[in-house]
Amino acid sequence: MHLDTLGDYSLQRLLGSGAFGDVYLAEHRFIKKPYALKVLPEALSRDAAFLRRFEEDVHSIAQLDHPSIVKIHNITCAEGRVFIVTDPIVDSFGETMHLERYLSLKGRSLGEEDYVSLLRQVASALDYAHEKGFAGRPLVHGALKLTNILVKAEGDGVRLLLSDFAMTRLIGEGHSLARLSWQISESLAGAEITESAQRACRQFVQAFGFLAPEQKNLEKINADPKIDTYAFGVLAYYLLSRKMPEGCLELPSKSLPEAAHNWDCLILQCLRSHPAERPARLSPALEECLKAPKTECAGAFSLSEIEEKLENSMQMSFEFQEAAVQMAKEAEAQPKPILKPGEIARPEYEPDPGAHFQRELLVSHYVPKKAEIKEVEPILTEMAIIPEGVYLRGSNAGARDEMPRHPVTLASFALDVHPVTNEQFVRFLEAMGGEKDSNNNDIIRLRDARIKRSGGKLIIESGYARHPVVGVTWYGATAYAKWIGKRLPTEAEWEAAAASGRENAIYTTGQDIERSQANFFSSDTTPVMSYPPNNFGLYDIAGNVYEWCQDWYAYNYYDSSVVEPENPKGPQQGVYRVLRGGCWKSLKEDLRCSHRHRNNPGAVNGTYGFRCAADTQ
Repeated sequence: MHLDTLGDYSLQRLLGSGAFGDVYLAEHRFIKKPYALKVLPEALSRDAAFLRRFEEDVHSIAQLDHPSIVKIHNITCAEGRVFIVTDPIVDSFGETMHLERYLSLKGRSLGEEDYVSLLRQVASALDYAHEKGFAGRPLVHGALKLTNILVKAEGDGVRLLLSDFAMTRLIGEGHSLARLSWQISESLAGAEITESAQRACRQFVQAFGFLAPEQKNLEKINADPKIDTYAFGVLAYYLLSRKMPEGCLELPSKSLPEAAHNWDCLILQCLRSHPAERPARLSPALEECLKAPKTECAGAFSLSEIEEKLENSMQMSFEFQEAAVQMAKEAEAQPKPILKPGEIARPEYEPDPGAHFQRELLVSHYVPKKAEIKEVEPILTEMAIIPEGVYLRGSNAGARDEMPRHPVTLASFALDVHPVTNEQFVRFLEAMGGEKDSNNNDIIRLRDARIKRSGGKLIIESGYARHPVVGVTWYGATAYAKWIGKRLPTEAEWEAAAASGRENAIYTTGQDIERSQANFFSSDTTPVMSYPPNNFGLYDIAGNVYEWCQDWYAYNYYDSSVVEPENPKGPQQGVYRVLRGGCWKSLKEDLRCSHRHRNNPGAVNGTYGFRCAADTQ
């Protein structure tokens, strides 16, 4: 959808897309408040059956009022599109923070009690909706998954909020999975597998894994709260193991023997094949299993089974003992040789007493294969010289971390004229022999990049050789720079190069920037040097990809940088590393020379790249 406004709302940016429509961050044109708009697919807006269900049921969904359910403020139709207005659940970067992204950022820092808190919120919201219901029927979510469980900071913890409530019911229970299937087939219809197609595949697999068995047969079924119970069990299992339950699943009692709670009981009860065997209410089931002793597990052996196993093992032991006794009696019954009077028997010796201890060598001797050492020549980038001098950094009209605007003195340095490309970075990966550095840090995550590994060889997706490399961590950018004898630019160097010495430049192009001058608010990266350079001869310094800088990030660093203006290198330590320049999907505001972005140095993203710097004599 290519609209700037929809009804009384101004669309600002696309937050995400899914089977149930696109979600935009928007602002009400009159009351100037931010909202999230879920714009339902155009085909649904023209579907008479959907509109009938929508009119009958949506008023009941809008009445949901629970702290863990996204609040619906308005439901309307404008310009032939039906859309739902809700609270915007976004992080400080203006991006949707859903549970999948939250778990990825937190890694394994979350503990067992954190999972208990998250599951209690989800259970409370689902029980509330099931009991409230509409038209004499329970209100079922029907499509619970990681990406529609939103995360909002609240005090020292987080608040989970369920979105897309009852969308499966509105679209039609039998058509929801079919729509997901159609969406993935459309994404894969092109000649090459794009990043959006891969993302659609991942979303499809995740959504499919959360569906109850009765939902997967593509037949019309009555909305039953037990399908949410099954999805809740999948969620609990995923939180504990970071994988979906499949086949003969390994229970938490095996994978997490140190766990304090009896998670096996909860998961086995929720993942029953027959809906009638699953718990009716989730909160009591969760609390009951958390209080139950770990020995009382539905998946453990009963006492009679244990006794039977012990009895069988003892019986086998008795049988072996009886066989040994019988062999000894047979050996004693063998007749012994009779010696003649006066004859002395000579002692008999084994020819090789040590042969009893020798065993035939069944494994061939290991001979390490001599690896062929091959030299990989890098593809070097032309560099531009940035002269020494005094440059202004920051902005008094920007974000708080850009203040105050102040001068810094920089020595002369050189900077790559364009970001590192896929064809350059793949040479580095061939030299490294893998995607890890010597400290076992990720260099790049190939599933977020245009570089793939096929049959042990690295290949670049067709047409992307001259595009900037993406999916690179700060560690990978640093390792590449060291490999070619360069370094990453400091944050001060990057901003001075972007502004190209102009004191009043807001953007690298001056007071304003157009889409003909940089790649932003678009759908993908573009080849490097596709847009005009700035006054220092630097291409793509704004837009296309965010660029890693050497510095640690600190929110209030400019306060101390004012009194240390000589070649500032950033804080001595921190949590995040600095990224600069905006990217292909950024708003124009993010392309300002003074705009600061940051992330964990191990983070990967389809918008993160880099360019290298070097000292000059």
